[in-house]
Order: sequence, then C-alpha cells, then structure tokens
Amino acid sequence: MTRRISEVAKKAGVSEATVSRVLNGRQGVAETTRAAVLTALDILGYERPTKLRGERARLVGLVLPELQNPIFPAFAEVVAGALAQRGFTPALCARTIGGVQESDYVEMLLDHQVSGVVFAGGQYALANADHSHYAQFTDRGLPVVLINAGVENLGFSRISADDAVAAEQAFGHLVSLGHERIGMVLGAEDHLPSRRKAEGLRAAAARLGSPLAEPGAIEANTERSPFSMEGARAAATRLIQRGITGIICASDVMALGAVRAARRMDLRVPEDVSVIGFDDSAMMTCTDPPLTTVRQPIEAMGQAAVDLLANLIDGADITPDELLFEPELVVRGSTGPVARG
Repeated sequence: MTRRISEVAKKAGVSEATVSRVLNGRQGVAETTRAAVLTALDILGYERPTKLRGERARLVGLVLPELQNPIFPAFAEVVAGALAQRGFTPALCARTIGGVQESDYVEMLLDHQVSGVVFAGGQYALANADHSHYAQFTDRGLPVVLINAGVENLGFSRISADDAVAAEQAFGHLVSLGHERIGMVLGAEDHLPSRRKAEGLRAAAARLGSPLAEPGAIEANTERSPFSMEGARAAATRLIQRGITGIICASDVMALGAVRAARRMDLRVPEDVSVIGFDDSAMMTCTDPPLTTVRQPIEAMGQAAVDLLANLIDGADITPDELLFEPELVVRGSTGPVARG
C-alpha cells in the first residue's frame, strides 16, 4: 500500500498525504486534485477502492499516426501528462502499418464514450484523404482539437507550428552560408504542412531575391517522400544528383535519410551537402553530425491543445480557429558554408 501511494503521489504531482485522503474518501481535497489522483491511479493500473469505483475518470482520446517518428511519442508524453493533471484519463491510439485505421479508432473511442479527442497528425492533414469519419464527432457535439495543419472545413480548432516561418528560417540560414542551390524533401503534394513549408520557402526566396523565386523553380527543386528515412534517402539522392548543396527536410527522420544519401554518394555533411530537419525530436544532438533543425515548441503546443480541449469539454463557446506557434532554428553540425570548387 505504501508503495502504491508513493507512486500515485509522484504521478499526480501531490503529496502522499493527499493521496491517502482521496483514497479514504475524506473531505478537504480540491476537486481537480482529487480527479488527478484518481486518474493517476487508473494510469498506473491500480484498482480503485470500492467506494470510488463509480466515479469513472473522464476519458480523452489521443490519436497518433505512428510511434516510430520520435516527434509523436514526444507529443503523447506532453498531452497525456497535461490531461492527467486536469483529471482526464488519456486513451492512446496509434496507427500501425497494416493495423487499425484512424476511422476504426474513431469508432472505438465513441464506443467508450470519450469526453473529447486530441489528434496529433492524421488524415485531416491530407487534403485528398477521406475525412468523413470526423463528422461523427461533430454530429455528437464532441470536442476535438487537431495538432498541426489540417483542412479547414472540419470545424475543429487547430494548434500548429508555423510551417511557413520554419521554412523561411531554414532557407535564410542556408543562404547566409552561401548556398544557392537549395532543395526540399517534403511529404505528399496534398500534405498541408508540406504545402505551407513550400509557400514559406517561396516567400523567403522572393524577399531575398533568390533564383528560387522564379516560376516553377521551387517545384523543380522539391522531391516528395513518405515520412521515412529510406524514402527521404531516395528523394535526397535525386536532389544531390541535380547539384543541390543545401537540403531542407519536412522532418528530422527525413533529414537523417538525406544525410545517409550524401554518405552513400561519398559526400560529406556538411562540407559537401548541408541538411536541415524539422521537429528537433529526441536524440538529434546525438546524430553524426548533430542535426541542424527547426524546433517545434512541443511543450507549449501540447499544453495549449489540452487547455483548449478542457475548456471545450467544460462548455466554453469557442469559435474554431488555428493557433500558430513560432518555431526556432537550432543550428548544429549538419550545416556549413557552401563548398567552393
């Protein structure tokens, strides 16, 4: 019992005495604190005392497109922690190749009578994907918050990093290092965050008077790829073969694929090819070389998503909108001055 109380107290961020008061049904505990303790009890897998079993914690779905890309577990950690602190029980749903689809998870979450859902990446980010399953939330009046850019006609609030600013920061950095032949490895053409990055690069090129501002230049210097290391390696190889010396990627995983592409062509990073990622996900300081990337403010975005969802669940009348967060360029060892031959 002592170990259980200690673990629950640590998870809920309260004292052991507070946990004891909640488990014994005593008065003098704030409702939010009591809910946080009960949620921590559920998350840790401990059975509630009999007199508390009828007080089910409010369940909130957290739907992710995958767990292999480290940015999504990072979002999951922030969102799940913030939900628990607010007295919600997070239900993690992560898609796998050949596994449960997003629409299936929607059905499962509705069957479990969730209070709301946070999506961190999904079909809403693809303009040409099927979005019909999202209507089930609207039909039932269930609050939904989307993390990162999505189609606008769904009627949900969105929490996004400013992809256009991210591309501008990356492009400006490469230009400052003397690079003129700059390319991008992006997601599918209908991937809205990738579209925004391309638009940001176009705006930065026009402002700096770069040849990439000419009609069709960005398209000619952009390769599309799945968000995987091998897909990005193939895409980056094509760019390097066309003489590109600076590559901006739509994710850190893609950037690592670009580094691999350069090395397979017996080129050095950053001496011959500079590479910039996006996310600043875990372990990017430990790669060889450490990855220059544009950091998403994961903590702030995840907390904002939970705050917004909680307000919607509590009945706040909030007009669906998009809240943009400023990214930050983090310069490390994968970018350097353009080689002069």
